[in-house]
Amino acid sequence: MPTITTKDGTEIFYKDWGTRDAQPIMFHHGWPLSSDDWDAQMMFFLQKGYRVIAHDRRGHGRSTQSATGHDMDTYVADVIELTDALDLKNAIHVGHSTGGGEVARYVARAKPGRVAKAVLVSAVAPIMVKTDSNPDGVPMDVFDMVREQTATNRSQFYYDFTLPFFGYNREGAEIKEAVRLNWWRQGMMGGILAHTLGIAAFSETDFTADLQAIAVPTLVMHGEDDQVVPFPTTGKLSAGIVKGAVLKSYPGYPHGMPTTHADVINADLLAFVEG
Repeated sequence: MPTITTKDGTEIFYKDWGTRDAQPIMFHHGWPLSSDDWDAQMMFFLQKGYRVIAHDRRGHGRSTQSATGHDMDTYVADVIELTDALDLKNAIHVGHSTGGGEVARYVARAKPGRVAKAVLVSAVAPIMVKTDSNPDGVPMDVFDMVREQTATNRSQFYYDFTLPFFGYNREGAEIKEAVRLNWWRQGMMGGILAHTLGIAAFSETDFTADLQAIAVPTLVMHGEDDQVVPFPTTGKLSAGIVKGAVLKSYPGYPHGMPTTHADVINADLLAFVEG
């Protein structure tokens, strides 16, 4: 399997498809998934002639189930090491959920010439948890419940979590059992410790300064019926913080819209990439 070894000895698995002279698009997955969550997008953009890259975050998928480093700064440091190793230049970085926060921080810190554009999809930025400065955020006891369930009841919790994730709990939804099982499969491939510790990274990290520092064209995409990362306090706010960002929201779309509505999301991504 293609991997790099980071400075602290963690092996990061990645996929790298397409010709080396094509413009690279790098995809950053959400918690607690893996690069496999981008299958629909990677196949689509590969067929359009792009070089597509995605990695499994430390503790997720096929990367090392490390005991440490489950914070956003380390996640981004791993991305920097990977993009340096692959020498990615003029790349478009697309992040979903936790991966959207990862993209915001990476793009804000990237070396000149590394990043051409950024896309935040159903992203956790600017901050998810309710605080004095973010009074409309998600209460901490919700994340405490996620922590407790991940640590003690992970298999069943992950399976049940697919219902709100894909909007399958909405009236009239067409439930696809294989989609649920694929999400569960990805989650269970990762490490329970990494997943439990990583909850703080996506819920408590404040990305406001990162968003303010982004200086490349940015697209913010968010489902208006996102039950996992509420649109009004995340995507809508992020689009107002990133200078010149384009906001595209989707009435009725769930958190997992890159899977449930891949045709629409892929077409809109392509229009932004080629615009």
